[in-house]
Amino acid sequence: MLKCRTVWKKLAPLARTSSTLCRQNVRKAGLNNGRIPTHVPTAHMSSGLPGGGGDNLKYALLVGAASIGGVAYAYHTMKGDQQRYQARITELSSRSQKAAAKESVTPIQPQPPATTEPKPEAAPSSQEPSPPASGTEAVATSETTELPPAVGSTPASLKLPSHAPYLLLGGGTASFAAARSIRARDPGAKVLIVTDEPDLPYMRPPLSKELWFSDDPSVTETLRFKQWNGKERSIYFQPPSFYINPEELDSVENGGVAVLTGKKVVHMDVRGNKVKLDDDTEISYDKCLIATGGVPRNLQVIERAGEEVMKRTTLFRKIEDFRSLDKVSRNVKSITIIGGGFLGSELACALGRRSTESDLEVIQMFPEKGNMGKVLPEYLSNWTTEKVKKEGVKVLSEALVKSVTYKDDKLEIHLKDGRLVKTDHIVTAVGLEPNVDLAKSGGLEVDSDFGGYRVNAELQARSNIWVAGDAACFYDIRLGRRRVEHHDHAVVSGRLAGENMTGANKPYWHQSMFWSDLGPDVGYEAIGIVDSSLPTVGVFAKATAKDTPKAATEESGTGIRSESETEDTATSAVASVTPAPVVENKDDYGKGVIFYLRDKVVVGIILWNVFNRMPVARKIIKDGEEHADLNEVAKLFNIHED
Repeated sequence: MLKCRTVWKKLAPLARTSSTLCRQNVRKAGLNNGRIPTHVPTAHMSSGLPGGGGDNLKYALLVGAASIGGVAYAYHTMKGDQQRYQARITELSSRSQKAAAKESVTPIQPQPPATTEPKPEAAPSSQEPSPPASGTEAVATSETTELPPAVGSTPASLKLPSHAPYLLLGGGTASFAAARSIRARDPGAKVLIVTDEPDLPYMRPPLSKELWFSDDPSVTETLRFKQWNGKERSIYFQPPSFYINPEELDSVENGGVAVLTGKKVVHMDVRGNKVKLDDDTEISYDKCLIATGGVPRNLQVIERAGEEVMKRTTLFRKIEDFRSLDKVSRNVKSITIIGGGFLGSELACALGRRSTESDLEVIQMFPEKGNMGKVLPEYLSNWTTEKVKKEGVKVLSEALVKSVTYKDDKLEIHLKDGRLVKTDHIVTAVGLEPNVDLAKSGGLEVDSDFGGYRVNAELQARSNIWVAGDAACFYDIRLGRRRVEHHDHAVVSGRLAGENMTGANKPYWHQSMFWSDLGPDVGYEAIGIVDSSLPTVGVFAKATAKDTPKAATEESGTGIRSESETEDTATSAVASVTPAPVVENKDDYGKGVIFYLRDKVVVGIILWNVFNRMPVARKIIKDGEEHADLNEVAKLFNIHED
């Protein structure tokens, strides 16, 4: 029946055409005789006599030719349809056979009878494999190994999920904190993390701190390190077995966290609730977190200097940058670090310590008068600079780079005051540029003052879009609008965003902290707005053997000090009643507290070699009160105790 209907549909136009032509010829013959005849004589239809017989003969020939052509076309069409039908039946049959073969082989694979099933899979081998079969084979391959997702990008052959209830863009600390928070509040949640890095989520601080002090020659491969307290750990938050494969996200019963590595989101459709990857794959979402972090800034004079200079310059940010710089430091004679902030000073001390074991020359230059000149008051910045010099670093302060050239296998750095520095390699550590590439396609607002995506106190950019970490310019209900680039902020903001994505609706009130260690002997923790342009009050005391980062981690049991914080100690802080001892050397700032003031209110605090007191500092900033005597407030930190 199906075949007859198909033939009729194709012949019907020909029949209608023949009928129309017949009526036209009859009408024409009638007009030639001057009237419309009541009937058409049969002799005129079959003879060649005058009076219309010639036209009838032409009509008969035309109809005959059309009939023959129609029959031929119908035969050809029916034959083609039959071939296509048979091919389709064969394709469907091969799919079902292949699916049945997989189901039958999987459970009995360990048993000897499993060898009796090869024929269903051998049949399609002579044909082009269908997409579902190809995808199935790719999934089976990925399940047999656990390592590739951690060390390389996600294979393109895998069937990626088309939808993720919770989609997290970026694979850093903020994304991982959000994923953990989402799963804590919604145990069955399905979370997909998309990152352009080839690695699973990891912590960045050890890349410029503890990893450089490791005695393990294979540390660049293992990425395991000993903390100041001697305990060993990995920089990865969780091993590969913690995560599920992305292609399993749709089918997993109890949900989980999947990481799509080596993929970059290039477009965001806010109205359609979907994103596009760099391979044109589209993934829709219910709720989305943007935690894309930032990219290291570079100096324009270096960018314009040419290829030879650029390939001898490191922008330090990722695991691959650590591995690259470690290799460089073992093969060159001189490294120059441009930048006097947290990262630049940490790398300078780390490489300076290594230089004592080799002939490596380490130079650090910056435009400020001393290390961390934008953060520390001048007297403490100068003291820190001397400390860095003792680590084997040649420090050049008030150094503004004018140009960089490559000459005679050396990089020549020309300073604006005429000084010339020759070196083999440059590390630029001059800040971070927040990654806001999705702002244009997503129609998201970028803050003109601080950079980053502008969000409210709940870290929302839209009703179902949140931003956390370095890329978020958020509203601090205590200190106003801010953007923070530190590990603990990534933890706190990521955790808060995850809670709000599950309906918590909490504002950002928890003041995140940050810390920096200049080796195992000098370190500080800070909170709030710490800007050297603000008025400061410092209270110092003589340090003891326990007032070092190493001693602090031995007590807390972790090198990532923000993870060991508790809010409970803030309400139980008791001021020390021990009288303040006299510091014999006024220039020896062993330990102390520095208060940063705005309108006579404390808005920032640095704890210099004072550890495990951050909840106290947080409470002081949260209270937002004026203090007549900050020396009394400093006693809350027990800095005068031995």
